[in-house]
Amino acid sequence: MWRKQRQVMVRQMASRGLDDANVLHAMNTVPREAFVPDDQHAHAYAEHALPIGHGQTISQPFVVAMMAHLADLKSTDRVLEIGTGSGYGAAVLSQLASHVDTVEWHPALAEQARMVLKKLGYENITVFQGDGSQGLSEQAPFDAIVVTAGAPQVPTALKEQLTVGGRLVIPVGNMENRQILLRIQRVTEDQFETLQAAPVAFVPLVGKSGWQTTPNPS
Repeated sequence: MWRKQRQVMVRQMASRGLDDANVLHAMNTVPREAFVPDDQHAHAYAEHALPIGHGQTISQPFVVAMMAHLADLKSTDRVLEIGTGSGYGAAVLSQLASHVDTVEWHPALAEQARMVLKKLGYENITVFQGDGSQGLSEQAPFDAIVVTAGAPQVPTALKEQLTVGGRLVIPVGNMENRQILLRIQRVTEDQFETLQAAPVAFVPLVGKSGWQTTPNPS
C-alpha cells in the first residue's frame, strides 16, 4: 500500500514540473509513513503539512522535494539541515548527499527523530539538539544548508558556514507563518547570489537569529 502511495506522490510531483530524477527517486525511496504520528498514517502522503507534536509539522511532500531540488546536491556533498522535526527531510537529503547533520531545537523531537532514523538504518545522518539558527560551526563548512523553518531574516552564521559554491535554502519573511523560499549561493568568500523560489508557509525558526531570542524548548 505505502509503495503505491509513494509512486502516486512522485507522479504528481512530476506532473507539477519537478523533473529532478534524483530527487524524485529519493522521494520514492523514503517511507514517509514512518515519520508521521500513528494518528496521521492515513494522511502520510497527502499534499499538505501534518502535525508531529510540540507545535511542529512535517512539510508537505512537494515542498520537501522542491527544497531538495534547490539545494542541488551531489553525492559527495555535506549537508546541514536546520529543523529536524520528525527526521523525514533529513532522510530524503541523505539519499542525495554524502552526510547530513541536522539540528532540532525541541529535545523530544530530536530524540524521537534520532530513534526513527536509527531504526530505519540511515547511517549517514547525525542529529543534534540546539539552536539551529546559529548553524553548526564545529562541523562547518557545508556544501548545502536547508532550513525547514521560517526566519525573519537570513542568519549571517548560516551564510558564513557555506563553502564557496555552497547553497542555502531558507524561508524568509516578516510574518511568522508566511515567507518567501530563497536559494542563496556563495559565489566567492564575500559575494552571494539570491534567487526567490516560491511563497511558502513554515513554522517559525526559533533561536538567537530567529523569532525568539530566549525560547524555551519543551
